[in-house]
Amino acid sequence: MVKKALPKLSPAETEIISILYQLGSSSVLQIADNLPADRNITYATVQTLLRRLEKKGYIKHCIKGKAHIFSPIASKESLIKKSVSDFIGQLFGGDAMPLVQHLAKSGQITEQDIDELKDIINNKKIEE
Repeated sequence: MVKKALPKLSPAETEIISILYQLGSSSVLQIADNLPADRNITYATVQTLLRRLEKKGYIKHCIKGKAHIFSPIASKESLIKKSVSDFIGQLFGGDAMPLVQHLAKSGQITEQDIDELKDIINNKKIEE
């Protein structure tokens, strides 16, 4: 079976699915209640965003009593991969090096991060 590529998410959709990953299966109200206090998003807007995420293939829902319970079906890893790929494509023309260089120069990568990256690179070379 061929997997269909996941569509791009808006920032608001990304925020909602991130909360859903944290909570696991959740109702619209539970997700709305877990939005940051400074976000003034209505219940209806959360519901709309969840429906969009479902239509795009990121989540599913079931009905328990009167509540719609939403659950992720796309893995968090696939969401990260898609989001990072879209970001790098848009901002850097598909070249990740400027992003890595920026993170390193701005101090956002620790020595431990660098060691982990070296391990990943070395393991990738061994696999090839």
